[in-house]
Amino acid sequence: MLQCIFLLSDSGEVMLEKQLSGHRVDRSICAWFWDQAISQPDSFKQQPVIASPTHYLFQVFREGITFLACTQVEMPPLMAIEFLCRVADVLNDYLGGLNEDLIKDNFIIVYELLDEMIDNGFPLTTEPNILQEMIAPPNIVSKVLSVVTGSSSNVSDTLPGATASLVPWRTADTKYANNEVYVDLVEEMDATINRDGVLVKCEINGEVQVNSHITGLPDLTLSFANPSILDDVRFHPCVRYRPWESNQILSFVPPDGRFKLMSYRVGKLKNTPIYVKPQFTSDGGRCRVSVLVGIRNDPGKTIDNVTVQFQLPSCILSADLSSNYGIVNILANKICSWSIGRIPKDKAPSMSGTLVLETGLERLHVFPTFQVGFRIMGVALSGLQIDKLDLKTVPYRFYKGFRALTRAGEFEVRS
Repeated sequence: MLQCIFLLSDSGEVMLEKQLSGHRVDRSICAWFWDQAISQPDSFKQQPVIASPTHYLFQVFREGITFLACTQVEMPPLMAIEFLCRVADVLNDYLGGLNEDLIKDNFIIVYELLDEMIDNGFPLTTEPNILQEMIAPPNIVSKVLSVVTGSSSNVSDTLPGATASLVPWRTADTKYANNEVYVDLVEEMDATINRDGVLVKCEINGEVQVNSHITGLPDLTLSFANPSILDDVRFHPCVRYRPWESNQILSFVPPDGRFKLMSYRVGKLKNTPIYVKPQFTSDGGRCRVSVLVGIRNDPGKTIDNVTVQFQLPSCILSADLSSNYGIVNILANKICSWSIGRIPKDKAPSMSGTLVLETGLERLHVFPTFQVGFRIMGVALSGLQIDKLDLKTVPYRFYKGFRALTRAGEFEVRS
């Protein structure tokens, strides 16, 4: 059972405090947490569960905001972490993003959502489409009405029928003129390439996202052509586990609208779609930089939104960098950003230039790590393929569509 939830900004400010049980958690726990985070910044934020002298803490970090939950009683840690992740996802959907200003501008809605999502420390209603029936998302019309009427509450007076049904994630009595289901495979490639150009790690973290608009109470089955490649699968509560365990088939009654059906991981990939080859040559207080980017394995689809970023070492006084393709910018925090866009087929994009070292330093001894970004529409680089999607229990026809997208996640090239 969770006893309290705090939302902390990057500066350590408590933006929101929600007490969840009769035992009040003192805000001083946030000061202890922040002191620990400052003293060990790299390792502390990677610890989802932390034991303080008085409480157990659970943390999830999203977009500069720390979601911190506290308890003094024994409880499954994964339940607390999953709930905090669900809170972050719901706030992101409601507010159209997640940052400090949005939280402060809509703190009433955030409190109302937490009231419905957790009851006396236990998760209650966490499905976004059911929450939207209970609490209206913020918009200009609702803000004008609250000013005119003097009412600041967005909570509906009517309880959604789904909260009392056997399918609490689905809106009751849904009707559509056109019945359709769209399935998206959205994948992120995490890769680490060492200074010798050797691929140290390459894996895919993916999601199966569904957008469902079907009348009544549909029963869907989704199967893959190669489910054996999937690891660490996580399902939406609507998925029946037994058909997956026995036959690797997803059987489910979908929520209405867009939702994440499952997430997965595919490990030990041997190739990346693009390469980045940095080279540094330094002498006499200057360093010559050359970076080459190109297609390593053609996925058959266009690779676009290609970006390369790296942090200039602190010993660099100035930098003069240019490229034969794309735009190079050096930001105020000494981050060099090279926006390539789409890789042309007739030439390999390259960036080169000179770095001036601080006085007294002949050679560069600290070499940066390059962060690479890209997007490929229409292909899942994991190789996962959807076999078929069937609709049971409903006699009418429905339309279905499948798409795929792969983008870079934590894609690092060391120099």
